Amino acid sequence: MEISYLYTRKRSEFGRPCCFSDQAATVNVDIPPDPGLAGSFVPRDPVHTSVQHSTEMSEHEVNTDRVKVQSRGVNHVEGGWPKDVNPREADQTARFRKKLEKDEHYVNVITQLGTLMEHCIKQNNAIDIYEEYFEEEEMIEVEMEPPSAKTINAIRDPNAAKRTATHLSWCPNASKKLAVAYSILEFQQSKKDMSLDSYIWDLENSSRPEMVLKPPSPLVTLEYNPKDSFVLVGGCYNGQMAYWDTRKGQLPVEVSTVEVSHRDPVYGAIWLQSKTGTDCFSASTDGQVLWWDVRKLSVPTEKLVLDISRKGILKDALGAVALEFESTLPTKFMVGTEQGIVILCNRKAKTPAEKITCTYSGHHGPVYALSRNPMYPKIFLTVGDWTARIWSEDAKESAIMWTKYHSAYLTDGCWSPVRPAVFLTTRSDGTLDIWDFLFKQNDPFLSLKVCDEPLSSLRVQDNGRIVGCGSKVGTVSVMEISSVLCTLQRNEKNLANAMFERETRREKILEARHREMRLKERTRSESRVMEMEEAPAESPQEVFARTQKEFLEVIQAELRRKARAEAQQLHGKVKEHAEGAALHEEDIQVPEENIQVPEEESQEPMGESQEPMGESQEPKKEEGKKEDAAKARNAVPDHGKAFPAQGAEQGPGGGSRVPAQHRAPSELRSDAEQCPVAPACCYPCSSNLWSLACIIRAG
Repeated sequence: MEISYLYTRKRSEFGRPCCFSDQAATVNVDIPPDPGLAGSFVPRDPVHTSVQHSTEMSEHEVNTDRVKVQSRGVNHVEGGWPKDVNPREADQTARFRKKLEKDEHYVNVITQLGTLMEHCIKQNNAIDIYEEYFEEEEMIEVEMEPPSAKTINAIRDPNAAKRTATHLSWCPNASKKLAVAYSILEFQQSKKDMSLDSYIWDLENSSRPEMVLKPPSPLVTLEYNPKDSFVLVGGCYNGQMAYWDTRKGQLPVEVSTVEVSHRDPVYGAIWLQSKTGTDCFSASTDGQVLWWDVRKLSVPTEKLVLDISRKGILKDALGAVALEFESTLPTKFMVGTEQGIVILCNRKAKTPAEKITCTYSGHHGPVYALSRNPMYPKIFLTVGDWTARIWSEDAKESAIMWTKYHSAYLTDGCWSPVRPAVFLTTRSDGTLDIWDFLFKQNDPFLSLKVCDEPLSSLRVQDNGRIVGCGSKVGTVSVMEISSVLCTLQRNEKNLANAMFERETRREKILEARHREMRLKERTRSESRVMEMEEAPAESPQEVFARTQKEFLEVIQAELRRKARAEAQQLHGKVKEHAEGAALHEEDIQVPEENIQVPEEESQEPMGESQEPMGESQEPKKEEGKKEDAAKARNAVPDHGKAFPAQGAEQGPGGGSRVPAQHRAPSELRSDAEQCPVAPACCYPCSSNLWSLACIIRAG
């Protein structure tokens, strides 16, 4: 049972004003004095009394409340257009302008304003108020300044569970706004309560993010639209694409469906140059490149499978981890893969097979960064494994320049937007390297230890002076580099272009040489195969006999080589003994009349390189040699017996043995030694002594 009570009141009593009236004062409480309390007081004399014009207050202290500052702004859009004309549509604005130009009132107004504008234009042409009179002096000062960098801000992930700052994007209107994508790429480290949010930071108020972006899955990449600073596109960890309009809140305006999205994390998303400014494309490790219109993300507009065999098979596609697009080359784009291969693609090709133009292979691991030179688009930079490499589109087999191999893994890199010879790289040990190859090629121009954690992302502002580095724990370090690294030097463009062209020519020459060598090797192998096919089949016995013969020939050649080496070694030893014997020639004093050396022995022995004698002369020569050797042995006296016994050694037969330095040349040979000139000597030796002819020939 429901009990209700109805309150009623007259309509005239609603909204009645309160009427106040004057009345006499009344005493509500009266406290009479207590005479008993008078004894507690002491009279004071004299008494000084001061009178203030304002109310007296007691002294006190208070804590001020913290003022929360919030950035607010006004969006100024182009005005003056009718309601039926959208100022963002170029066709509608052009149509309205043509219609307005035909109006007579418009022509009269333009004619009146033309005189005033003509005066201002002539004045500007006559005097350049922005002219720099001392530009050269300033450039000289910049060159003398040492390279340096300082940290101006550090932005930390506000969440308790620290995530990696996977991608950075500067606001295109030269403001100090930075969009940061946060995610954990190692799915084993993901937590259930992990935040999915990414943030837009204002460097002037970095205590709290300016705006929170709430994607359906953690963002891996995030990019500002270069034509509209309020629009961003992001690639999620689950493969979805989403885009935001910061004027419409934190939630994405449009999200692609899971069925038509990527199957792996989206590592690259780039805006395209188009009339509407709403086209973009993305790449993922699932091996696909998809083109999108953010106004309709329900289905991609185009698809490309990164199969370098040009068959379009998805399971054979290479996973993409880096994406590059240059607005000056609207039909070309480049993809860096997990396998270390860079794929150059042409979007306007007719068939999918023709869209993959060529490939560049040079890294041992994934290509984490890919960037074209802002002033020479045919030159591009790749970062992977332990090196950064500079390539030219014309040299496809090898890079034209590369850095040394670092001890730490390289994680990201990019060119300086204002200097063609400067590029930056980050490493897994927390170091930022700035290279200037016109100044130094082997080492970085400036190395800066940013933090102890690995650096994961890198982005340079358009002016080239502010650099943002994201780390694995979500800390974004914003640094300002010195003017020498972000100011175009005198004649730098010409020097950089000359170096690029020189290195490209060198690589082309090497490529042609390698191509020629490969062609020769291919021709040689083909001819060898043809010979083997034309030759009759050998039986097992013939194969065994041929193999045995080749094996024995190799062994004999090795034995001959060893024999020649031993002969040369012993020949050197004999030379040393002969020199020692010559020093003691005065002590030995061999009678010259007792030594009869045949005239032929003074000639040099026949070497291996001399031609052999004829058959008719060999027997006579052999007999003459034997007789001469016998005469030489008989003519040499036994000088060992003439030396004193002092210092003598005991021989094996019990007799005294003369030391080597006191022996005659005929006694220098022992029974176990071999004559060093035996291979080239034509005279026989005795079993115990060398012939004097051998000594002379060895010396």
